[in-house]
Amino acid sequence: MKFLGIYFAGIGKIFLMPILLFFIFFIIKKYLKTKESIKLLVHPNNSKLIFQNFSFKRYFLKTILLIIALVMLFIALLQPQFGKVERNVEQEGRDLLILLDISRSMMAKDLKPSRLEFSKLKIKRLLEKLKFERVGLILFSGTAFIQCPLTSDYTAFLSYLDSVDIQSIASGTTAIDSALSKAIEVFSGSKNRKNKLVLLLTDGEDFSLNLAGVKSKALSENIKLFVLGVGSIEGAPVPKIDLSGNVIGHEQDSSDQIVISRLNEMQLAQIAKYLGGFYFRAVYDESDLDEFVNILKRFDKEKFEDKKLSYYQDQYPWLLGVSFVALALEWIL
Repeated sequence: MKFLGIYFAGIGKIFLMPILLFFIFFIIKKYLKTKESIKLLVHPNNSKLIFQNFSFKRYFLKTILLIIALVMLFIALLQPQFGKVERNVEQEGRDLLILLDISRSMMAKDLKPSRLEFSKLKIKRLLEKLKFERVGLILFSGTAFIQCPLTSDYTAFLSYLDSVDIQSIASGTTAIDSALSKAIEVFSGSKNRKNKLVLLLTDGEDFSLNLAGVKSKALSENIKLFVLGVGSIEGAPVPKIDLSGNVIGHEQDSSDQIVISRLNEMQLAQIAKYLGGFYFRAVYDESDLDEFVNILKRFDKEKFEDKKLSYYQDQYPWLLGVSFVALALEWIL
């Protein structure tokens, strides 16, 4: 929150204001009650004789100092900031492109709530385990497109990820070669980068037309592919979705039999091995992610472009100083 050119980083503590007002009310009430009691008990002409060590002016000043100390302390809790400064921050990390399958088979529910939603949860948990890595998101089915470019802004990345829902499901089949081609395209602008890391989340039902050729190109570009297989060997029916995103039944083949989508582990493991990576089956706990992160840490960090950060300087230490001085003077008086 910004007010009169001052940014309050701790505005969430504003709820403490009633407590501040209560103490101020109590202090003022005590002052007025003491003043009134003395007036009732002692004639003004005799007050100096009876209360030789008491001074209304000093008592009033002590009351004001105590109120000032409390107000300064409260404002300090709100963390006022002003005086904007800029500095360059060196960034180091690894580039990780995440390829997320959004074909119709990813709506199968052998992983709850669905393969797609399960994959999104996995990606979110992965980001919690990563530090200082740049991540990008590519969505694919028959074709692929960049949903989020490589970024270290995880908040922005998550907003792009959250926008992937049932309405995003493509009508086409899965083509892993299109996803890999898009990853190669993204990394083509980083020729001098040693580590080009890719994480593929899919059930492995693939209808690629040129997977062998794309794999060879990815290998020549030194792309390392890791695969998280999403689904089960037993499989599950593929829901049929209308234009409004509602499930209206299940997909059927030409013989009117319900289509069962199964996890194709063999092909996914072969692709990962060919491109110098590893295959993991997605599970409900985090052992799959922990294993992937441990492998990821083996790759050297590389320097990113320096990032210019702008921030306001904290000013609350001055307020704490004023509060301390006010309390000290109140105690001395």
